[in-house]
Amino acid sequence: MVIDRERIRDIALKHALVNAVKFNGRADVKAVVSKVFAEDPSLKSMARDVVQIVREVVDYVNSLGIDEQRNLLMSRWPETLGEKKVESYRKGIEDLPPLPNDSKYGVITLRFAPNPDFVLHLGSARPAIINYAYKLKYEGLGRKAKFILRFEDTDPRTKRPLPEAYDAIREDLRWLGIKWDEEYIQSDRLNIYYGIAREIISKGGAYVAARDSGCTPDDWKKSKVTSKPCRNRDADPSVNLELFDRMLEGRYREGEAILVIKTDLAHPDPSVRDWVAMRIIDTDKYPHPRVGSRYVVWPTYNFSVSIDDHLMGITHILRAQEHSVNTVKQSFVYAHMGWEQPEAIHFGRLRIVGMTLSKTRLKALGIRWDDVRLPTLAGLRNRGIQPEAIWSIMLQVGVKPTDATITSENLFAENRKLIEPRADRYMAVIDPVKVVIEGVQERLTARLPMHPSYPERGYREIQLEPVNGEVELFIGRSDLEKLSVGSIVRLMELVNIEITDKRGDSAIAHIHSKDLKSAKKVNAPIIQWVPTDNVPVIIKRPEGMKIIEDRGLAEKAVSKVGVSDIVQFMRYGFVKLIEKSNEEIFVYVHN
Repeated sequence: MVIDRERIRDIALKHALVNAVKFNGRADVKAVVSKVFAEDPSLKSMARDVVQIVREVVDYVNSLGIDEQRNLLMSRWPETLGEKKVESYRKGIEDLPPLPNDSKYGVITLRFAPNPDFVLHLGSARPAIINYAYKLKYEGLGRKAKFILRFEDTDPRTKRPLPEAYDAIREDLRWLGIKWDEEYIQSDRLNIYYGIAREIISKGGAYVAARDSGCTPDDWKKSKVTSKPCRNRDADPSVNLELFDRMLEGRYREGEAILVIKTDLAHPDPSVRDWVAMRIIDTDKYPHPRVGSRYVVWPTYNFSVSIDDHLMGITHILRAQEHSVNTVKQSFVYAHMGWEQPEAIHFGRLRIVGMTLSKTRLKALGIRWDDVRLPTLAGLRNRGIQPEAIWSIMLQVGVKPTDATITSENLFAENRKLIEPRADRYMAVIDPVKVVIEGVQERLTARLPMHPSYPERGYREIQLEPVNGEVELFIGRSDLEKLSVGSIVRLMELVNIEITDKRGDSAIAHIHSKDLKSAKKVNAPIIQWVPTDNVPVIIKRPEGMKIIEDRGLAEKAVSKVGVSDIVQFMRYGFVKLIEKSNEEIFVYVHN
């Protein structure tokens, strides 16, 4: 019989890692062999070879540190730790409604087009996720699909791009699990827009309003109100081409000339009537962070977007309802050029209760955009929110045309589903106070599971040795305040104590009983505690725009938690370690 050594090695690796993580980093050959045979009894016929392979695998596993063992197990077989491989990037995608007229397109092409004047926040995650989700949906149906990232940075004055925002946005998208097929930056494409502008002018679809042309920008404004065309609107294209060249040559200052797209001067919406396609910006005063003062004539949003969506082959545009008027405006560019306009799907506004999504307001706060108080993706990432939770929320909201409202608790609830099975449990007490247990004649031992739902992750023991018949430990002040002389309380996984005296910030007690059953008989509350051998902790808890610092003590095992790990402090909440120093510093994730 031919032995499939790689398959056996793979099975052995899984069980060796599980065994090692369960027993403090050391796997046992006999235990692993037993698990391998249990998984595939047919291997017993080649027991000698299997045992040899297992020995090699166990030697390798035991050469790793316990963190390396756990990380390898997590990457290959997370379900053995009570964790499931996250399929949230796919979950819910199949429920998205089909895109309109999808059958007429050989390649479904979608785009996400942020303005890099700030980083992405929870609101801007919606179009990014929805557009990318549709790409995945159609690829899952065997169709060709493409997702484009386009930075729309053609307003160096009022929406000035931030140089660092380009990479920050890319990082945010990668964190969300979004991969783009092509990338474009509009400030690299000015000459393309100039070329299309000349074409439209030549076709009689655009005109220049300039201070010395008999049709000034003020005249253009009046024409929108009166619906009466100003002089250059019906001039020979050659006249407007010459005026446009003067704009490009820098012969006009900011505000002295604009290029206008012809629409319908009788349109019921005045904003649709002959709208500005290009304007002059003083880039000596407002230099663009990427191209400096190389250009003075800049396209407006609707003009550059219309051109790029056509040239990039965008088939479907999914964006917020507020852009519906822009779809109408852009239709005139398509009509002038004889292009087919992409399908437009407008979804309702997304309101997130308790979170400010205004870029202007967020920038005005004057704090780093990755601050855990902010609803930016960087802030949420630093706080401990998982990208899958954001996907879940956005797919639930979907592309409905009606407005949607979510709360921070909706997001936390989705996040809780993800981190609850992953987060090991530890005891910590906030604002600690001392309890002295008198009359203790023997060592007290607490055996605590790393996670009560997954005993295979192992346990840890905390031993308390009496000194002169006394044991000291700490509980939280809030727990002490609820107790009075005569109160009985169970110290988690340790003993049941009865309070015999309260002295300011401390209490005296004696052992009432030891088992959980006895505690239940007297309805004793269960509280966490920490021994005198402990770790000082600080937990930074966001409350609105404030950070509340909760100081306390945690059991010694917390010192093994790695930076960025999320754990649960029992009866407090989920926390993420952000710094190791004299004190372990955590940020509060949520309850």
